[in-house]
Amino acid sequence: MGESRREAAFAVARWLATGDFVSSMLPEDGDRAFVQDIVYTAIRRLRPLRRILGGFVKRWPKGELEAFLYIGAAQVLYMPDVPDFAAVGETVEAAKRSCGPAVAGVVNGVLRNIVRKRDEIDLGPEIDTFPSAVARRWKARFGEENAERLAAWHNTPAETFIAGRDGTFTALERGRRVVDVPGFAEGEFIVQDPSTAYAVSLIDPKPGDVILDACAAPGGKTVQMAWRGAEVVACEVNAKRRVRLVENIARLKLGVKVCSSFDEAVRALPPGSTGFAKVLVDAPCSNSGVFRRRPDARWNWSEAKLAELVRLQSQILDSAAGLLAPGGLLVYSTCSNEPEENDGAVEAFLARHKGFSLVASGESLPFETGRDGAFAAALAAKI
Repeated sequence: MGESRREAAFAVARWLATGDFVSSMLPEDGDRAFVQDIVYTAIRRLRPLRRILGGFVKRWPKGELEAFLYIGAAQVLYMPDVPDFAAVGETVEAAKRSCGPAVAGVVNGVLRNIVRKRDEIDLGPEIDTFPSAVARRWKARFGEENAERLAAWHNTPAETFIAGRDGTFTALERGRRVVDVPGFAEGEFIVQDPSTAYAVSLIDPKPGDVILDACAAPGGKTVQMAWRGAEVVACEVNAKRRVRLVENIARLKLGVKVCSSFDEAVRALPPGSTGFAKVLVDAPCSNSGVFRRRPDARWNWSEAKLAELVRLQSQILDSAAGLLAPGGLLVYSTCSNEPEENDGAVEAFLARHKGFSLVASGESLPFETGRDGAFAAALAAKI
């Protein structure tokens, strides 16, 4: 297990230095699930860990020492299934192999002091593990109690769900790799949270429907629509994300056209077509509904970035609306629980486009649904 702690510390150190997606820093093999648990716990609990560790060091550490202290304290304070002797001993040994005896000595002293004084340590409320701006918004919208419930939800490890061709969702046992599940290579399922089902149900894909998935990667909703017999054109402008989209479609053996722009998507329409019958815009968003799955996303959140995303969402919606055939259906969805990105975006769109009307909308709030946060709305174009 020492190697797992070493990999976890390297991932945390790299994330602290770069701010890149932490999921890309996890090992592909070995004890990935355990490494991910340590890394995600440390990142979720970064604020209280900084406060607590600050009381046990004279000068704030940097680099790998800082990372080893984070992962060690995260295990001791927030991972009850890890025995103290393993959390301390294995982390110290990993620090010794990576950084030498001096760093290992500091890690050993700090972690043993935390274990000894654990009953005196105030971990604080769950909401304090989020940036202050996020905490203020949630308290204002949901009240103190529900904001705390929402924060607690996002601080728990997320299940991995797989969706089958029959439309059912199944949670995998913790630690089980998706590639080891029977049917993976044969394309019998995709990884997808049940909260995504509402957007697909709103677009109601049927055999013969020509549908544009405007922001398609990684392809979960694309797959769901294709499985129901629709002819799907999947558009993804981000080159890296498009690679993953293509890989998923290939594994699932689906005849989906993948394109890199709306202009290319239009060229994929059947001859004589006046536009797509249906368009899904699963828009880039703040990810506030999936902070549980993307713990690093909370630290990238800001009011300024939210405003930028709202502008981008409106631009994508306006462009997508122009690709619909008369009488077509536009479905807008996010994995956000921020009103500006959800009902606010829909209201603003309807104010700009008088030829559309709202058919239905709904939001998944994790503390109510027990599922990831998500929003979807169906907008019908007049004939």
